[in-house]
Amino acid sequence: MGEVKTPREGRTQLRVGRLTKAHGLKGAIKVEMYTDAPERRFVPGAVFSLQVPTSSSWHGKTIELIELKWFNAQPVAFFTGVLDRSAAETLVKAILWIEHDPNEEPEEDAWFDHQLIGLKVIRDGVQVGTLAQVDHFPAQDLLTVTTDDGDVLVPFVKSIVASVNLETGEMVVTPPPGLFEEIPDDVVPATATATAAASESETPETPTASDSPDSPDTK
Repeated sequence: MGEVKTPREGRTQLRVGRLTKAHGLKGAIKVEMYTDAPERRFVPGAVFSLQVPTSSSWHGKTIELIELKWFNAQPVAFFTGVLDRSAAETLVKAILWIEHDPNEEPEEDAWFDHQLIGLKVIRDGVQVGTLAQVDHFPAQDLLTVTTDDGDVLVPFVKSIVASVNLETGEMVVTPPPGLFEEIPDDVVPATATATAAASESETPETPTASDSPDSPDTK
């Protein structure tokens, strides 16, 4: 999905990317984008807060972007003070947050956590639960949906979350089978049943000895 907004330490920040892998020998780092507008977020001089483990030497620090380049359609960032590959590797898996300007034009598919909490979760036109919690992890955001059968964890990705409508208070999901219900072990998928039926219909019948005119008499 697009950017996720959340208050952090009394401020409102946007989670805009994650550093994934050192690139080359001069301190460049590949970036996984969590924003639909990198040209607005990743500009020279932009300062990012870092979400890293408390054991990291970068904990509690910010980092300034020198330049963002693209190599084979992959964004690669250069930061102030990150001069070689060894330094870049200490930033791998760091999540980048940037200060949110409340006066800026809102970006498409960007929501505050509190706007999402309480949304009705709709599948095939029927409410299957209510969004109770949003968690931010390095790989993706994870939604906790409260249903009649308990909580269900839903990855916040476009392939599963089809749309979010704050005006109607609904989130439409297209989950894979089994995410919101258990699939019995004895249920055979329709495709498997059809394949088996087709194979059976194509298998010629084997004649018995009494049916075949050429079969020798048995004694």
